[in-house]
Amino acid sequence: MEDILEAFLEYLRRTRSGSEHTRDAYHRDILKFINYLQDNNISDFDQVDKFVVNDYLSYLRSSTSTKKQISKATLSRNVSALRSFFYYLNQNLDYHNNPFKDIKTSSVKRHLPDFLMVDEIVNLLEVFDLDTVKGLRDRIAVELMYASGLRVSEVVSLEVNNIDLNERTIRITGKGSKERMVVFYPSLVLFIKEYLEERPDKTNPILLENEKGKQMTTRNIQYMLDKAALKAGITMKVHPHMLRHSFATHLLDNGADLRVVQELLGHSNLSTTQIYTHVSVDRIKKVYEESFPED
Repeated sequence: MEDILEAFLEYLRRTRSGSEHTRDAYHRDILKFINYLQDNNISDFDQVDKFVVNDYLSYLRSSTSTKKQISKATLSRNVSALRSFFYYLNQNLDYHNNPFKDIKTSSVKRHLPDFLMVDEIVNLLEVFDLDTVKGLRDRIAVELMYASGLRVSEVVSLEVNNIDLNERTIRITGKGSKERMVVFYPSLVLFIKEYLEERPDKTNPILLENEKGKQMTTRNIQYMLDKAALKAGITMKVHPHMLRHSFATHLLDNGADLRVVQELLGHSNLSTTQIYTHVSVDRIKKVYEESFPED
């Protein structure tokens, strides 16, 4: 069972350069679950049903699993990690059940209501059918919000002539008519090129057009996200700003300078950008503890 866990962690490394902290947390949470299964003579993940899950959650809530009672945030993180792990088993190893899919964590206070984990972003991106114009268009819309940190209003109004595919940059006119330059990664170049070649109206100055050849609306984007999140197995409400939030958070969690993130987001004041530093607190603590170990 541990070898499947290692394959899952390698999958996370390969599909997206997420933070080491995220992978370490997933490793600990899922390994604890595997140890629990083995202690209870369960040797295959297909044997895990809702009764096993409920017993495990009760075990986590008790003081038996740790020296102190588990916090609500930690319990929520465990459920999220295991839900993602079983989704991986469903998609890649032909397992047929995800007993964590319907586990509700609404009673658990989320400290980051607008934040998606790296693997949740990966799952979201993978649902789009890239063999269709619509699938390409929707994938591009999501990646522009996540990979470039664009506001949904900036995505729907983005014009083709503001995109430089050679330099991988986009010129954006944001709030208060303030201009900024953002970047995007190489794989998105291929998607945009293919989409521009395949879309019905190749002369439309607006990049993303609906089925009638008109500019997409923010409501179109939200409806698309609702369907994509459901297909990806994400139980929380995914809204466009959540992707922009995730963009900033993942950058900071991987060591990006706060002022660089400020520029990419188009914030006038650094204090506005600082709301995204919450996730990086864990990273700061880790660096501090490694620098000043206890005697």
